Amino acid sequence: MKKYLFAFILVIVTVIFPQNETKQGTLSGTLIDKDNKQILIGANIILENTNKGTTTNTNGKFIFNNLPVGTYAVKVSYIGYFTVTKTDIIIRSNKTTELTIELIPTPYQTEEVNVTAGYFSEIKMEPVNSINFSYEEIRRAPGSAGDVSRIMMSLPSVAKVNDQSNSLIVRGGSPLENAFYIDNIEIPNINHFPTQGASGGPIGILNVDFISDVNFYSGGFSTKYGDKLSSIMDISFREGSHGNFEGQLDLNYIGFGGVFEGPISNDGSFMVSVRKSYLDLIVKSFDIGTTVAPNYSDYQWKINYNLNSSNKITLLGIWSVDQNDPDNKTAIENDMLFFGNQDILIHTNGINWQKIWGNAGYSNTSVSFSSNNFDELYFETGSKLLIRKNDSYENEFKIRNVNYVKFNSNFSSVFGIEYKLLKSKYDNYFGEFTDAVGNKTPPFTQICNLSSYKVGIFTDYALDIFKIFTLNLGVRGDYFNHNDNLNISPRFALTYHVDELSSIKLFGGLFYQNLPTVLLSQNNSTKRLKDPKAEQLIIGYERLLTKDIRLTLDLYYKQYSHLPIDPTQPEMFLIDELYYRSGFFFNHENIISSGEAYTKGIELVIQKKSADKFYGLASISYSIAKHKANDNIWRNRVYDNRVNATLEGGYKPNNKWEFSFRWIFAGGTPYTPYNLTESSNLNRAVLDKSLINAERYPSYHSLNIRVDKRFYFSKTNLVAYISVWNTYNRKNIASYYWDTQNKTVKATYQWNLLPIFGLEFEF
Repeated sequence: MKKYLFAFILVIVTVIFPQNETKQGTLSGTLIDKDNKQILIGANIILENTNKGTTTNTNGKFIFNNLPVGTYAVKVSYIGYFTVTKTDIIIRSNKTTELTIELIPTPYQTEEVNVTAGYFSEIKMEPVNSINFSYEEIRRAPGSAGDVSRIMMSLPSVAKVNDQSNSLIVRGGSPLENAFYIDNIEIPNINHFPTQGASGGPIGILNVDFISDVNFYSGGFSTKYGDKLSSIMDISFREGSHGNFEGQLDLNYIGFGGVFEGPISNDGSFMVSVRKSYLDLIVKSFDIGTTVAPNYSDYQWKINYNLNSSNKITLLGIWSVDQNDPDNKTAIENDMLFFGNQDILIHTNGINWQKIWGNAGYSNTSVSFSSNNFDELYFETGSKLLIRKNDSYENEFKIRNVNYVKFNSNFSSVFGIEYKLLKSKYDNYFGEFTDAVGNKTPPFTQICNLSSYKVGIFTDYALDIFKIFTLNLGVRGDYFNHNDNLNISPRFALTYHVDELSSIKLFGGLFYQNLPTVLLSQNNSTKRLKDPKAEQLIIGYERLLTKDIRLTLDLYYKQYSHLPIDPTQPEMFLIDELYYRSGFFFNHENIISSGEAYTKGIELVIQKKSADKFYGLASISYSIAKHKANDNIWRNRVYDNRVNATLEGGYKPNNKWEFSFRWIFAGGTPYTPYNLTESSNLNRAVLDKSLINAERYPSYHSLNIRVDKRFYFSKTNLVAYISVWNTYNRKNIASYYWDTQNKTVKATYQWNLLPIFGLEFEF
């Protein structure tokens, strides 16, 4: 149905609305200092490969009127700052594209020096290697469907486990170890049908049309980020249109919906997004058997208002509603281990106040409230026994203050404080069950209210030494009153600037993370637990091969300790239980903090920005991830791919067409074979505890391709695209499961060849 609808709309649009090559739009922008947010007057703005240029006015603004529609690169230069170039700037018919560009001051205090940051200005001065993606790079990425988490799957630091999940598994970590921030507000999870206590899910919530850019840190991140062990995704939402009311209607893999935006007087703007899935509507409209499609929707908004030149307020809202109710027959037909009912409501609402302190610096202070509500009922497919009832309310009230101070051209600081108040309520039931290694577990009822708080304080200093070295020294302190733990996390980073194009970076530091409240609330013994700790050491090399091509090489080692272990399952690694247990923790009467793990690896990335008609990214990594449970034996982690490789790129022959692809290869992840005798006797999956993670699935590889076509009309624009996932239909095994109907082991597969269609209509 989607295929025919897409083709019909495309033909109608092409015939009824013929395109005109002379369509024009507007580009406007504001230029500010990245360190203190002050406007920059008189900077040079050039549209590359054209004869057009201008300068910023007394308000730090610039404008280009009557630009032919198409894609542009904007080069910005200013004495005393790194010269930067922004690519993939799309000019649309009768629309204004608005930019906010931040320039980084150079350590050189001479007017003759004008150095470049090329096309990678967003991460130029980061103390460790990170990567940045713009809105357009995320929107068009093959195999991502506009999901900001899925585009990270192209990175060598992220393990490839299962197409059906976008969980970020970074440098040997687990899906629990990642944090997300949007405009200084922490978002617990950015996915539909989220994994409780972790950060993953099958489908992203965030509307990519809100996103300005994304910085992803795969380790060694600043002390201003805490309570996570592996990665940080720092997302910036753009501001709504300051000129006219505008809108966009979308039909794609996620669902259908729209974005609406416009000005608020002369000092602010708003954006609102509403989206609804449509697979459930198709199921209800057509006779396609017992298949049940999930029903989900999301709602987002951002309102910003400038109180004056030094104070700006931002309001942010992220809401998601998810429903799913597969029956037993559907579960059998689709090789599902469990069936039942699932209703989930998650939302975050917050306000951020940005205060500019003149030339000294600025601060961001946010207040937010997040709530995760789960109402779930799971039955085992084979026996139809009630396995788990989950009635959970997890609420967080958060205050976050981050201050940026520039003392002089060589010395700066970041410092701040965080406070979180946690209020959780659980009314859960775990049915009698046989655990993963065949032990009988009695029924367990979890009825409790958990009230606790967290306090974090941090400071970080950056010092330029002889314009050759940059030294970052930081420390973070975190207190969690549930287990009365106080953790001190010192971190350092030293960057050696070999020359204008190359640098060598060294990082070392400690990281701590509290366990999920759904696990901590199971019994009082969890108050004795230590917080999991990770010690990280990273050595990196960065080289700007050309103005638009960057090479990075990282070697890292990460040592984990104080990880939770259930003594009754001495071979198992509890923190990886989400992988074995369909995304949720089972009951554990006694947990100790004796688990250990480590990961080490090497990563190479070559990224090319879209300076001309071609862009792309190539990466490869080799890593080893091991864990030690309660029997003192080192075993493979379940996410240990060993080898990851990605090759992706695109070609834009003109302003209307774009062709792109992404090919991913990953070594097979470890798995534990079944004890066939015990499994057959009990007619349920029982792992062979003598072979925990001793075997591996076949290697994974998949090719995704995408074609985009842009249509420019008099006052509207349309983007139509088709993306084919797993183009050559590789049969990648997701897992093995015990088929209770036939008493045998069967394989479940990841996505087969899957066409994805989409339309984006701007008005």
